[in-house]
Amino acid sequence: MSKEEKITFRPDGEEPVDFYVLEQTRIGGHDYILVTDAEEGDGEALILKDISRDGETDGVYIIVSDDDELAAVAGVFGNMLEDVELESE
Repeated sequence: MSKEEKITFRPDGEEPVDFYVLEQTRIGGHDYILVTDAEEGDGEALILKDISRDGETDGVYIIVSDDDELAAVAGVFGNMLEDVELESE
């Protein structure tokens, strides 16, 4: 996946939301993606964890909110993307 790839999330009962994929990785048997709401420049970024079951045709993602997991995955993405600075709020 690259930043040019736009993906659309359809939260239950909510309007679809588009994100641009910055990077993806697999850690501890789980897939993670780093997404942003801005096609270019500074934007809000989220780390999402794929919790899909084997055989599901659509991906099911949750926002990583556990502080330890978030720090670990953000560190991996930070190493992968030298030109991107990740800041937590």
